[in-house]
Parts: sequence; structure tokens; C-alpha cells
Amino acid sequence: MFLDFFLLLKKEGIPVSIGEYLDLLDALDKKVVAYSLDDFYFLCKTVLVKHEQYLDRFDLLFGRYFKGASFFDDIDISGIPKEWLEKQLDHIFTEEEKALIEKMGGLDALLKRFDELLNEQKKSIKVAANG
Repeated sequence: MFLDFFLLLKKEGIPVSIGEYLDLLDALDKKVVAYSLDDFYFLCKTVLVKHEQYLDRFDLLFGRYFKGASFFDDIDISGIPKEWLEKQLDHIFTEEEKALIEKMGGLDALLKRFDELLNEQKKSIKVAANG
């Protein structure tokens, strides 16, 4: 998906390099941005566009390429196996964070709260879009 976007930029005359593309992938791998199309847009623009004269063209191409894309709509945490999440706790969270999770009711309570927050964000985005 991102390779096609990179190739589109090159085809449309925006001078992007393989190094910049690899920097973008590295930033995504390191989770520099959250699951937000806006954050992804600003990251791409920062990493891939090095000359002011190409900013408007980049905006148009990004809008056309990612039209209708939403990084949140495809997330379904109910499909993630609980065993996998529990195993990841040891790698992701500190002992203090694990204690806080247990204090709030365990992994199930955390996932429930995450789902509630995600739904609230989706509602806020719809309200803002309908303005």
C-alpha cells in the first residue's frame, strides 16, 4: 500500500528517494504516529517532501490516494486472542503498569475501557465531520 503511494509520488514528479521511503517505514515501525490518518499524513509530508514547491502537489496526491481511508474503522479488538494479549503484557508493560491493570480489574476491564474510548472517538469524529 505505501509502496504504491511512494511510486505515485515519483510518477507525479515529486522527488522522493528510496532512503526517504525507508525512513517512513522505519518511523511507522517505531510507532512514531498513532492510528490516525492525520498523523500519518503529517509524518509522510515531513519525511517525503523536502522542497516547499511540492507541498501542494503532495496534498492533492495524498488526498486522492487515501480518499475514504480510515485507520480506525478496521480495528476490531474482539478478534485478538486473550492469550496473545496476556503473553504480550510481559513484553510491553512495566511491573507498575501491570499492577495498575490488575487494580482496574485486569485485562478484560482494560480492553473494555479501550473499546469504550475508541467508540467515543469515533462518535466525536462523526460529530466533527457533520459539524
